[in-house]
Amino acid sequence: MTVMERCEKCGIVPVVVIEDAKDAVATAKALLAGGIDVMEVTMRTAAAIDVIKEVSAKVPEMLVGAGTVLTLEQCKECLAAGANFIVSPGFDDATVKYCVENGIPVIPGCVTPTEIMYAKAYGLNTIKFFPANVYGGLKAMKALSGPFVGLKFVPTGGVSAETLKEYAEAPFIAAVGGSWVCTKKDIAENNFDKITALSKEARDIIDAARA
Repeated sequence: MTVMERCEKCGIVPVVVIEDAKDAVATAKALLAGGIDVMEVTMRTAAAIDVIKEVSAKVPEMLVGAGTVLTLEQCKECLAAGANFIVSPGFDDATVKYCVENGIPVIPGCVTPTEIMYAKAYGLNTIKFFPANVYGGLKAMKALSGPFVGLKFVPTGGVSAETLKEYAEAPFIAAVGGSWVCTKKDIAENNFDKITALSKEARDIIDAARA
């Protein structure tokens, strides 16, 4: 199963912000216990690279990616740490080109037809749509999926437990991105049972919507 297939099968790619690498393994295991085997570690904290290293080395059943990757240099650093895929908030040509040429799964952020055409030119059929709630949400993605046949979106920003069902039901959604299942606060306070419970709830909603 490819990285993209695993993301789509899971239906949710949690956006994980960890301030202390000592919480990395416990967070990954809490997500796994709730049925989520994919996580996107954002490069928003100084601990992010160490978090990727910890999860990659100690929780091999977790597919760990790097998010908020802004430059090619950052991309290479994440891959060296053990990241299995790269996610960017926007479209960086150098990063996408490097990933495609080296067989590395990459999900760049695209919200306009022109940006989507850049992605399609590299053979990409799955893109991040961020921030989804600002750029029109499901209505916008449905309209964009018309001319771009086969394109799948990973919407992030504004997706919650309350809106998850309608996103999961849409055929053009590969998976949703979101932080509500493992908030920075819950991770810092070691509320790992809560993370597991929220993860299970999200997976149950996704499975029911797709049934």
